[in-house]
Amino acid sequence: MSAIISAHQIGRSFGARHLFEEATVTINDDQKIGVIGRNGAGKSTFFRMVLGEEHPDEGEIIIRKGAVISHLEQHDPWDVSEGILEFMMRYTEAEHWQCARTLARFGFREEQQEEPIEGFSGGYRMRIKLASMLVREPDFLMLDEPTNYLDLNTQLILENFLNSFRGGYMVISHDREFLKRTTDHTLEVADGGLFLFPGPLEDYFEFVAEEKQRKQREARNVEARRKHLQAFVDRFGAKASKASQAQSRMKQLEKLQPIEVKNKISNVRMKVPDVPVSRGLIVGMEHLDCGYGKTTILADIDMKIPAGEKYAIVGENGQGKTTFLKTLAGELEPVAGSYRWTPAKKIGYYAQHVNDTLRESETVFESLTRFAPPGSPKQELLAMAGSFLFRDEDLKKKVQVLSGGERSRLIIAGLLLGKYDVLLLDEPTNHLDFETVEALGDGLARYQGTVFFVSHDRTFVKTLATNILEVDSGQIRNYPGSYDDYVYSLENSFQDGGGKAATQKNKSASANRNAESSAVDHVSGGALDRSLASDHSDKGRPDSGANESRKKKSNGAAESGSTTARNDSESATAGASSTNGKASGLSAADLKKAIRKQRIVVRDAEQAMETLTRTKDDLEARLSQEYNGEDSKKLLDIQKNLKEAEQAWLKTVEELESLENG
Repeated sequence: MSAIISAHQIGRSFGARHLFEEATVTINDDQKIGVIGRNGAGKSTFFRMVLGEEHPDEGEIIIRKGAVISHLEQHDPWDVSEGILEFMMRYTEAEHWQCARTLARFGFREEQQEEPIEGFSGGYRMRIKLASMLVREPDFLMLDEPTNYLDLNTQLILENFLNSFRGGYMVISHDREFLKRTTDHTLEVADGGLFLFPGPLEDYFEFVAEEKQRKQREARNVEARRKHLQAFVDRFGAKASKASQAQSRMKQLEKLQPIEVKNKISNVRMKVPDVPVSRGLIVGMEHLDCGYGKTTILADIDMKIPAGEKYAIVGENGQGKTTFLKTLAGELEPVAGSYRWTPAKKIGYYAQHVNDTLRESETVFESLTRFAPPGSPKQELLAMAGSFLFRDEDLKKKVQVLSGGERSRLIIAGLLLGKYDVLLLDEPTNHLDFETVEALGDGLARYQGTVFFVSHDRTFVKTLATNILEVDSGQIRNYPGSYDDYVYSLENSFQDGGGKAATQKNKSASANRNAESSAVDHVSGGALDRSLASDHSDKGRPDSGANESRKKKSNGAAESGSTTARNDSESATAGASSTNGKASGLSAADLKKAIRKQRIVVRDAEQAMETLTRTKDDLEARLSQEYNGEDSKKLLDIQKNLKEAEQAWLKTVEELESLENG
């Protein structure tokens, strides 16, 4: 453990706005840090300063000499017409084989690596970003809102990757559940400063609440003391016999300043539209096919939806969630069948990419006025603005200076001013800080209307959803369980084999939706090896607490690891041999099962190599400190076993390619 990033007394301003003032923090190379703070507080600016893309106006940021820091960008660093492999080689300046190997670990087959990026949806584009970050074999990672637009399955893959990575990282995220699962430190960017807390997010919230209570008690004590001193001065200030005492109290009073209790994590209460309670059905669908042109994405939907329910639409990216919402919103015509809303109901729609509804030259208040029904009282607009944290001077801000989160808040506030009976929300939580996400969830739960929404923020879905609609393989169904049940089933599926393969139907849908600028996932498999991060960590530096544990290990531990890994690699080779040549003659269903089994064999072979590599690193580290003949002999055995494991892995990969091409 050593410092990798040190910020000392940094200042950064944009005009009259001071983002940082004398901010100081030291970050170690093994810390897994969740970076939190309000939209516009300076989180991304801090990242850019660390990466050298911006420079502090005052102070300095020091990066440890020789450290490799990789950054997952919030914005796309490619031209969408580039091939995936072409982009990787240009962006990382790595060799062809390094880029191809890393992409393969993220589920991209060799032929898919040559395809243009524009043919892949947001979730798979995120995988490309992750792969490009790992090619550099970094010591430390920086991820700026990585979960935006990721489906839950890909989020679980990202979580697993981060939890497997041996080095440290900082991750900006507004997804509370994601931070709970992936971080052990919390860095808040607020009030011009950087505050690093040595614990996970929930512990930090508890600390903030306790600190606030302590400050409130202290403030009450100070105020009581001030009143007592002021009463003494008022009573005896004019009396000569008490003049010296009164003067002394006056000086004490001047020194005793009121204590300001800052609300670091505020309790926002969202204002929601007051709409009449509806009874009965709100929408009915009969043999409804949704898609683009003549291409069907979702088929034969028969549903009757009661009013007042909150439906979370879940499923992998590219399965048709947005297509379904667009159809219900009237943005797309049904391919076949029909749907019918209850007459006289107002429908409000929040699309994934709605920034084009904003006008850069308008102020916040002018935008809200335009969104609201004509004649809306000014007080109503101000109340809605305030519930979305636009107050006082914020109302005068031009749209062009707003952060991504502030823009999202503004658009949602404008939508809620419309007093719609039904809300169709496609990823409304992207770019919102977690306070706003939770407040929006609580507010919409109180809303009397009907909500259909797509969100991958687990806290938001759990807060709001009363029903789950699962979109999968061209079908949509009422999921027979809670959202927690759905997450649990996905986690089990991920652990058993890692994700679902895309169907041929999905692939044909992808081609059609590319023309509509809304690509469908068409990477089959899509499973990230559960231990891939080990190969791209910090070149052998032990993870947190490893030095302590190594002191306690017996010399037999390395031998045990060697034996286990060798057995695994032998099993993997046997698995490959047993399936060799059987691709021909298999039914489609049997071939799919064989491919899945072979992926597990490949994964096991990779894990065997990684176990041997870790054991080899341990032995080399011990020998570098003190030569031991027994360890030296073990190291030779390990190196031999590792070579055999690599050969076994190559065989399993060749067999997998044979099955996939068969």
